[in-house]
Amino acid sequence: MKKMPDKIAIDGPAASGKSTVAERLAEELGYLYFDTGVMYRAVTLAALKHLSRVEDETAVTELAQRVCIDVKPPSMDDGRKYDVFLDGQDVTWEIRKPEVDQNVSQVSAYSGVRQEMTSQQRRIGERGRVVMVGRDIGTVVLPNADLKIYLDASVEERAKRRHKEVLERGRSETYEEILSSMRRRDEIDSTRKIAPLVAAKDAYILNSDGLTVDGVLQKIHALLK
Repeated sequence: MKKMPDKIAIDGPAASGKSTVAERLAEELGYLYFDTGVMYRAVTLAALKHLSRVEDETAVTELAQRVCIDVKPPSMDDGRKYDVFLDGQDVTWEIRKPEVDQNVSQVSAYSGVRQEMTSQQRRIGERGRVVMVGRDIGTVVLPNADLKIYLDASVEERAKRRHKEVLERGRSETYEEILSSMRRRDEIDSTRKIAPLVAAKDAYILNSDGLTVDGVLQKIHALLK
């Protein structure tokens, strides 16, 4: 019988469905679902607590190098998908505060922060029994992952999905605005110097256009078998 992959990497552009798929897959396998974006949220929280501001790239980078961030399976049934620890303190819900939302993009753009978070993400991923999702997992963070999946979809399909989410939240962005923003995001992600968005050479590329989450999961389970 084929051995189940111990480390699974799922990459892809914004709104490709990778987070939803990764979460469901991890639950089905009994693995840790690891959305690497929470690492940058934790650093942002630390910067707001200890520096009061995030504009000083050098100071934020030095702080990122000092703090220890950990992600573990959920310890309580309060809606969390994982536990997030910052220097041993549970900050799972604290990293979702509005002030973190407003500053995390800037913090995650700092090259030194990205390098340090890559190292910490790799430390967690190497424990195994993990489904890790992001934009550079199979290429940078876990290049030795047992199974690499690049979940793609046309920019039009992804904009439709994001527009649906926006409407459900009561916001008023138009489909055209979201499509334009997503095209800019794709350009930035795929051309940045550090860890650009690109499928690993040994990744399975799955296009989710017209597929439900269940449909994508069926294809992944076929790969697992």
